[in-house]
Amino acid sequence: MIHSPLWKRYEQWPASFFQPQRNAPNWTRPRRAFADACNHIADVARQIHSTNKVKVQHACYTDIRERFGLSANLAIRAIARVCAALKVKAKAHSTFEPTSIDYDQRIFSFREWDWTFSLTLLSSRQRMETALGPWQKGRLKGQTPTSATLVKRRDGRFFLHVQVKGQTPKPTQTSRALGVDLGRRRVAVDSHGTPYDATEVERLRSRYPKVRRSLQAKETKGAKRTLKRLSGRERRHMHAINHRISRGIVDTARRSQQHIALEDLTGIRQRTTVRQVQRYLHNSWAFYQLRQFITYKAEDAGVSVVLVDPAYTSKTCHCCGTRGHRRALKFSCIRCGYVGDADYNAACNIATAGAQVTGPVLATD
Repeated sequence: MIHSPLWKRYEQWPASFFQPQRNAPNWTRPRRAFADACNHIADVARQIHSTNKVKVQHACYTDIRERFGLSANLAIRAIARVCAALKVKAKAHSTFEPTSIDYDQRIFSFREWDWTFSLTLLSSRQRMETALGPWQKGRLKGQTPTSATLVKRRDGRFFLHVQVKGQTPKPTQTSRALGVDLGRRRVAVDSHGTPYDATEVERLRSRYPKVRRSLQAKETKGAKRTLKRLSGRERRHMHAINHRISRGIVDTARRSQQHIALEDLTGIRQRTTVRQVQRYLHNSWAFYQLRQFITYKAEDAGVSVVLVDPAYTSKTCHCCGTRGHRRALKFSCIRCGYVGDADYNAACNIATAGAQVTGPVLATD
């Protein structure tokens, strides 16, 4: 029996399904064979100095089928995964672990009348039962999923991430923008004056490094078990906080019939320097993840998202356009006398710049 506790919404609908441990041994050999095949393909690709799927396929397709026992399409999916990974500079020398398998429409199928999924293994095909709620069934009804990824998580549970194509509503055309200023003191402040406080984020960022250092210093079996249990907890907390913040921002823009204007903060970690004691907080700032969440939620709601240049948005008065003084969370203008919240002032400047942008809707990466 497979359960589905998690759904996400991007340009497609990935679903996650839980596979109990009693069936896990059936997937041990396919996962290991798929990972070993990927590592072999990576070695071949490096030898021929190519990440072109056609060239790599010609070089090793027959070999990986005979050596690892993969079906034709599992071999093709392994080649596609490796070539995509090697094109990323940071992954050029990485290895592949037996944690997941990619499937396409030839080795994966969905049957709606009994809500089951069929997957090709090494020498057989397995059909899995599901226990879906009304919302998941509504999303899957009438759909023909064409791809999926079988994933084993660290806790030993198995999930099947199913991609279902969906139609996003056409973005509402408007010249009014909701500006959003991102920061470390407060995660976000919009041009309506709504702050999204970073108190919980700062608490998490200051707590977990201390706990990890303390447990690592003990070097006991109990400490190692605790470290394993804590692994990823900070990331999951940040993930949940960014989801809540992005939902609030998108709902505000939809209600006020505005598009969303965000700062283009690409490369900000390389452009800015902080004191050593603040480096962890600076480097763990998940603004890019927040931007992704805002973007895909906005697409689902029919709200456009644009990026603007962040230069001087926090130092310019939104009332008269004159450079003023910012000190912590306070901004003051020497020309018109405006005094107010610095983040709100920056959000208003971002909204003004965003209202002048006529480019296309920002797409998720």
